[in-house]
Amino acid sequence: MLLLIVPSASTIPAAEAADAPGEWVSLAAGPVPASNPLEGFVPYAGSYTKVPHSMEWFYVPVNSVVVGPGTYDWASFDSQLNAISARGHQAVFRFYLDYPGKASGIPEYLLASGLATRTYTDHGNGGASVSPNYEDPRLLEALDGFIAALGSRYNGDPRIGFIQMGLLGFWGEWHTYPHDGWASAENWLASPASQQRVLKAYTKAFTKTKLQVRYPDAANSNLNVGYHDDSFAVSTLAGTGWHFMDKMAQAGATQKWLTQPVGGELRPEIQHCIFDTPMLCPVVESGADNKFTDSVQATHASWLLNQHGFSPGYTGQSLSNATAAAQSLGYRFHATSFAITRGTVAGQSDVSVMVSNVGVAPFYYDWPIQIAALDSAGNMVRTWGTSWKLTAVKPGMSVQWKSPVSVSGLAPGTYTLVVRAVNPLANGMPLRFANASQDQTKPGWLTLGRKYLPAP
Repeated sequence: MLLLIVPSASTIPAAEAADAPGEWVSLAAGPVPASNPLEGFVPYAGSYTKVPHSMEWFYVPVNSVVVGPGTYDWASFDSQLNAISARGHQAVFRFYLDYPGKASGIPEYLLASGLATRTYTDHGNGGASVSPNYEDPRLLEALDGFIAALGSRYNGDPRIGFIQMGLLGFWGEWHTYPHDGWASAENWLASPASQQRVLKAYTKAFTKTKLQVRYPDAANSNLNVGYHDDSFAVSTLAGTGWHFMDKMAQAGATQKWLTQPVGGELRPEIQHCIFDTPMLCPVVESGADNKFTDSVQATHASWLLNQHGFSPGYTGQSLSNATAAAQSLGYRFHATSFAITRGTVAGQSDVSVMVSNVGVAPFYYDWPIQIAALDSAGNMVRTWGTSWKLTAVKPGMSVQWKSPVSVSGLAPGTYTLVVRAVNPLANGMPLRFANASQDQTKPGWLTLGRKYLPAP
């Protein structure tokens, strides 16, 4: 029989009460975390306090890194990653060659070698940037080398949350509208073969860090890439034939969110009004949705760039609505119960936790999950690793995690058991469960309860 030491119920919260051996102990639900890693609203890189957030977004001109054939200077890029991580956040970024209104991002040596470019005045460019010939073998070889070097240096880097592929088209957004073969006769975008070359280079270089590309299509639907909808809640819902979810259906990718992340940008023209009550946003283009909640449910988006939320920010009811909208993105884990049983070998106990995901998306990385035992003074006396996988807990699912823990050498007694997922960014935001006992005993840890160890 498992010996239990049961403190007074008046002084111990329900989640910490010791129970009979092998019995499942219910864990109370709690408030939705204000913010969690790798989800929610995201600002452009900088220091903001109005909306809790875990990531920051930035553009990068290719020529700030590629300084010669096969020659790279990572100093400014690393400086940006370091500044973001110093604030406890992870980065999302996109490299570009051509950004309307900004100086060209094309490496100087390619321009000097005769790479053909086109000038344009669209999108307020005024001749500041130029559109390159994406079929030039010299440019394609440079992109191959750059992507390989980027992956060699940053694949799995804990400072990075997601990478948008970029590189091709205006803003690195994989389109050259109106020079797209439809609105005008010429199509300036890279050919399907060149697009596939970039896709394959990225998926070869990044096997750990998650990638996103702008448009779903048959060429990328079977690759390990997610998507970013940069016209979110305007051109998202299906029905026009060209909206984001139409393209997802045409590509056969409507279930791809189960393994690959969806992000993007809340359309800038409606960021200021979409959370007003009542919502009176303008119809900025034919077929516009202006439906935030429906777009989240359809796309299973984890995060959205929403600069207005951070500067100038929302107030009053709009702020409350925006906060709830940010919390509706991505995953939401709730541990519903736990149990501890005698192990199959001497000196071992088994810890089990039932976990459900009541969010709209999975968590896309398998960050290490730890169990720890705290003594009556709150000191952590033993920590155990597990093989538990966050990615396995899909929305609408309840999964039982079970792990053996070695209790050999642990002094017999009553311990508080806690669990956490370890953010690989040392000072990164903790992943918090939507439980009343989250952070109850130790910041960043979910308290399971008090149990006598070792089990006989």
